[in-house]
Amino acid sequence: MRAVLRLAPVLLLAAAGASAGEVTVAVAANAAEAVEALAADFEQRTGHRVTVTVGSTGKLYAQILHGAPFDVFLAADQERPRLLVEQGLAVEESRHTYAVGRLALWSPDPTVEASVGTLRAGSFRRLAIANPDLAPYGAAARETLQELGLWKSLRGKIAFGENVGQAFAMIASGNAELGFTALSSVLSARNVRAGSLWEVPANLHAPVRQDSVLLERGQGKAAARDFYLFLGSPEARNVVESFGFIVDGAVGPLDDSQPGERPGAPAQGPVGKRRPGQFINR
Repeated sequence: MRAVLRLAPVLLLAAAGASAGEVTVAVAANAAEAVEALAADFEQRTGHRVTVTVGSTGKLYAQILHGAPFDVFLAADQERPRLLVEQGLAVEESRHTYAVGRLALWSPDPTVEASVGTLRAGSFRRLAIANPDLAPYGAAARETLQELGLWKSLRGKIAFGENVGQAFAMIASGNAELGFTALSSVLSARNVRAGSLWEVPANLHAPVRQDSVLLERGQGKAAARDFYLFLGSPEARNVVESFGFIVDGAVGPLDDSQPGERPGAPAQGPVGKRRPGQFINR
């Protein structure tokens, strides 16, 4: 199986124009824009048609358990794809990390600087994070605050979202002056709010690895297998990177510099509006 999966991308491009099929893809909300861009490219290359369903990883996982007609699953964590393999609902050899998410402290309020200094000062009413017991980005946020020695002191100001999407919504709506969310969401072209951003150094939390898996339903479908293999192509990896992720294998040694002092790290301050592809910090 693994050998076939590695060779097939070459065949995929050669087979463009062959009989078209359909593939249904379930994707975690924080990677939706990247996958939608990939789907458009894939359709143009192959003639296959892609249907993308966006949701939280937990809800998509539950839908798969209840028979939702998905062929490929791109989660925001590693746990749910692993469980699907164990439960016989996904192809074991196909599971791999398609992206490593990046955590950001963000505030759309121009009067609030997203910075370690602001966290230490505690000069805000509410700090939004995803539930650290359920969401990988929430766990990363908690680890960051623990590393900074601020978890206990800020505990009373923290507002928990069910997932990173809800945390982002709380910040964007102003229900929390600032909070930790996915960098990809802040840099999204759909985010019309600017404000300020601190890109959390990788040494402050465990990597937020996001795994994908070919589901059993898609194993026998050429379009599903082609799309899954396309995810591993250099073209697809470049697209994923352009949306603020790190692709698996490109993660270097953990940085031991202090927050805001990492060589090449962008300065804290206004975000402005950066398009996907303009963000480079590796």
